[in-house]
Amino acid sequence: MAATTLPDTMGMSTVESLSNHFLIAMPALADPNFHHTATLICKHNDGGALGIVINRPTDLQLGDILEHMEIEATRSDIARQAVYMGGPVQNDRGFVLHEPLGNWEATLKVTDDTGITSSRDILEAIALGAGPEKAFITLGYAGWGAGQLEQELAANAWLSGPSSTRIVFETPCEQRWEAAAALIGIDLNLISGDAGHA
Repeated sequence: MAATTLPDTMGMSTVESLSNHFLIAMPALADPNFHHTATLICKHNDGGALGIVINRPTDLQLGDILEHMEIEATRSDIARQAVYMGGPVQNDRGFVLHEPLGNWEATLKVTDDTGITSSRDILEAIALGAGPEKAFITLGYAGWGAGQLEQELAANAWLSGPSSTRIVFETPCEQRWEAAAALIGIDLNLISGDAGHA
């Protein structure tokens, strides 16, 4: 995992920030990158938004990535850790969503406790069993340009609501989309996929 500079979205914002919120795909959203997904928005301001899809597993395990990077996992359970597709942007690069925040070479702070890191040092620590207490490993991230996410929300492509690290790190993958919606009292099974029809 080469060190990757995540987009700088730290500036002042006049939009209502959805940082540290879930973005929940409406059932009718057909984009194959986001169909039935829940995405943790890591940063959102006037310049755009950056998030990590939390429920799109790949066929890869962490051991596959570590082997490619010539890092040796010290335990088989570490090597078997799932790897997710975090989004369509830079999906040849690894990102780790983790808690606690820690002190890594290239980390974008999401909250006081949670960050997303793109530098090799965090994977080396995880391989040794010395990484963050909770880690969610992805390839790629989801990105939106200035005003793009606001337009998609206005078009009813998404629901948004507060995030929960319990859903990210503990809820089974196949339940995360519906669990994220349930946080805001929405049962996605009751929403028609046909917009405009009762």
